[in-house]
Amino acid sequence: MLTANEIRNSFKSFFESKGHQIVPSAPMVIKDDPTLMFTNAGMNQFKDIILGNHPAKYKRVADSQKCLRVSGKHNDLEEVGHDTYHHTMFEMLGNWSFGDYFKKEAIDWAWEYLVEVLKIDPKNLYATVFEGSPEEGLERDNEAAAFWEQHLPKDHILNGNKHDNFWEMGDTGPCGPCSEIHIDSRPEEEKAKVPGSQLVNKDHPQVIEIWNLVFMQFNRKADGSLEGLPAKVIDTGMGFERLVRTLQGKTSNYDTDVFQPILKAIADMAGTAYGKDNQQDIAMRVIADHIRTIAFSITDGQLPSNAKAGYVIRRILRRAVRYGYTFLGQRQAFMYKLLPVLIENMGEAYPELEAQRELISKVIKEEEDSFLRTLETGIRLLDKTMADAKATGKTEISGKDAFTLYDTFGFPLDLTELILRENGMTADIKEFDAEMQQQKQRARNAAAIETGDWITLKEGTTEFVGYDYTEYETSILRYRQVKQKNQTLYQIVLDCTPFYAESGGQVGDTGVLVSEFETIEVIDTKKENNLPIHITKKLPAHPEAPMMACVDTDKRAACAANHSATHLLDSALREVLGEHVEQKGSLVTPDSLRFDFSHFQKVTDEEIRQVEHLVNAKIRANIPLKEYRNIPIEDAKELGAIALFGEKYGDHVRVIQFGSSVEFCGGTHVAATGNIGMIKIVSESSVAAGVRRIEAYTGARVEELMDTIEDTIRDLKALFNNAPDLAGTIRKYIEENAGLKKQMEDFMREKEAQIKERLLKNMQEIHGIKVIKICAPIPAESIKNIAFQLRGEITENLCFVAGTINEGKPMLTVMLSDNLVAGGLKAGNLVKEAAKLIQGGGGGQPHFATAGGKNVDGLNAAIEKVLELAGI
Repeated sequence: MLTANEIRNSFKSFFESKGHQIVPSAPMVIKDDPTLMFTNAGMNQFKDIILGNHPAKYKRVADSQKCLRVSGKHNDLEEVGHDTYHHTMFEMLGNWSFGDYFKKEAIDWAWEYLVEVLKIDPKNLYATVFEGSPEEGLERDNEAAAFWEQHLPKDHILNGNKHDNFWEMGDTGPCGPCSEIHIDSRPEEEKAKVPGSQLVNKDHPQVIEIWNLVFMQFNRKADGSLEGLPAKVIDTGMGFERLVRTLQGKTSNYDTDVFQPILKAIADMAGTAYGKDNQQDIAMRVIADHIRTIAFSITDGQLPSNAKAGYVIRRILRRAVRYGYTFLGQRQAFMYKLLPVLIENMGEAYPELEAQRELISKVIKEEEDSFLRTLETGIRLLDKTMADAKATGKTEISGKDAFTLYDTFGFPLDLTELILRENGMTADIKEFDAEMQQQKQRARNAAAIETGDWITLKEGTTEFVGYDYTEYETSILRYRQVKQKNQTLYQIVLDCTPFYAESGGQVGDTGVLVSEFETIEVIDTKKENNLPIHITKKLPAHPEAPMMACVDTDKRAACAANHSATHLLDSALREVLGEHVEQKGSLVTPDSLRFDFSHFQKVTDEEIRQVEHLVNAKIRANIPLKEYRNIPIEDAKELGAIALFGEKYGDHVRVIQFGSSVEFCGGTHVAATGNIGMIKIVSESSVAAGVRRIEAYTGARVEELMDTIEDTIRDLKALFNNAPDLAGTIRKYIEENAGLKKQMEDFMREKEAQIKERLLKNMQEIHGIKVIKICAPIPAESIKNIAFQLRGEITENLCFVAGTINEGKPMLTVMLSDNLVAGGLKAGNLVKEAAKLIQGGGGGQPHFATAGGKNVDGLNAAIEKVLELAGI
């Protein structure tokens, strides 16, 4: 029986024999494409080629791609663990043709690989073809059907509808019919009763799709119409885990050697066995799936967080922790302990797991610990919500309360329902769903983008000339209108551009497009599918006219200084802290730089100073830039350039060198380090377990910062009569203040004791209740101390009411003994009603409550109102 690793290698070898270039998997986390957070299909890394934004280096390509599907139309998250074949992270085996072969070869090679190489019984295979769409003028894909008839009987070739058999990249763009290959893995007796053809695409767990062959031959326009693609594309994707399951004769993906070692480790940890209990099995499948997703995401540079892709990863991790908590009794962090078995099984194919073992482990453990604390908080809040509901005779909590637990505290609805069931209660699910729908609608409205068709003025691709020029003569290739948040913007593609498009942490250039007719402001430059897009608020009145593209050079220079300083900072951190330091993210703007890096403890003030001194020394040395543009990647590595995990590099790369600092980089830089001026680190903090963040200024911003510091010190000196030893003088004042504060506290304690004794002498007993009341200008903290001291001395039948004035504002305080509270009196209710007489409000606990107000003259009346309400 072939192992998972052997199957993966056999696929690559087969297509290599058919003239395909085998390329490495792209990172699962996508950094420079605003249209997508994660790689959710094998074709993602080739989008720019398919869209015609970049020429294909190889006409035929094959790979095994790490994918993640948890959002949008490919959202399988809620099925994961509950069935046998859905996953969050999975591998997609694929082969592509960019304007080379088409349907015949794709079908013939798929058949050859499955039947002749892997020896799958052809009688268990079914193929679907697009049935056509009369409303769009599309006929049945008879071409694909005819090719399938050379391999399969007609009753194994099935028509599929538009949902299943017409693939689209999005609302617009390349699309086309597809042909799915399904396999029937049921026992022979079941096949005899019901033919597999009746179960294809019917969600049967043993009749599943394993390979999808997409024939891209159309382009979908914004109005919904279709036009033919000039260069047709083959894009295939086969679920690796499903293929392994088929070849290993299993009925579940989780029974293969892809997951079994992880499941065994989970079972051992929980003191159980996989296959004993359905709920526990679901929990173990969820955890086994999710640990892969989380570990690979972290290696690709995406840490759990509360925003965008980071929030998706955090949500997946919390889902796994919750299943372990609820069904496997895991009350302590446990997922990070699964990392060794994951690395043992997948480390050979993906060595980045072993290389980042320590970081992955620390990040996962910290996230687990944090969420377990959240679960405890949620349980306490739910306990209170249940108690409040029961107090009013209800057995149902509101959907709003359940949604608040979910939305604010991250407490899952199914856990809320589980705890409620254990207490004989329910939640209003309709109300919860309504709250959820409102939130989703708000998010959709905020993110809704209406994109028009590209208006093409002339064919061509963009040449970036921004490394050498900040002004360049250009013309518009195409443009389109984009509407978002009630704002209309325009996206413009130029044939040549000096504008740097946002990527690699560096923000995009701004500037102007100038023609003889007008000047158009470029407010940002972004990259979409590797295409530089210039964003404007206005469309040129004469878009066909030649123009000059002019970058804002002040902003560019500031960005370049900060970007080059980031490289020097990276090098200095490795020198001071150690070679384990690796970049985990960066942001370069004209105003500042931000650098995230792996390090497992706080960087000390002394270490920060060392780093600053090293960088500033290199700035003063005025080291000239050495740029290696478009050199082979192996040559770059020989120069010492460090490849970052989570980044995808081509065969040819750009390297930036300032002395000993050598890095892969596509950004803009200074001509020599002296142009940076100076660097000053302004903050150092934690981003996640094992990841620190430094923020810094360069150049003129350092001058501004030093001016601010100098002004502050001057003002402080003036406050202390220009004392020569400012620190010593301030320390002396602090010590004197602490002494005076202690004297004041001692004095207040004496004063409180005197007031308490006077109150005890004036205490009245009314209807058996010991009433103590006072109206005087006493500090709030003192009256509280007096109230609790009296309660400690008079343990029964005490009613203490105080009206005080604190900083000119009236305040009402009520203290009751426990037996009066047990008899039905509530200090909070008394003070809330009486506070109306001082034009205020308040509340508190049953035995102690306070209220503030505006009307000092109403204090005496408020005191009497408390006694009246208490029936005294």
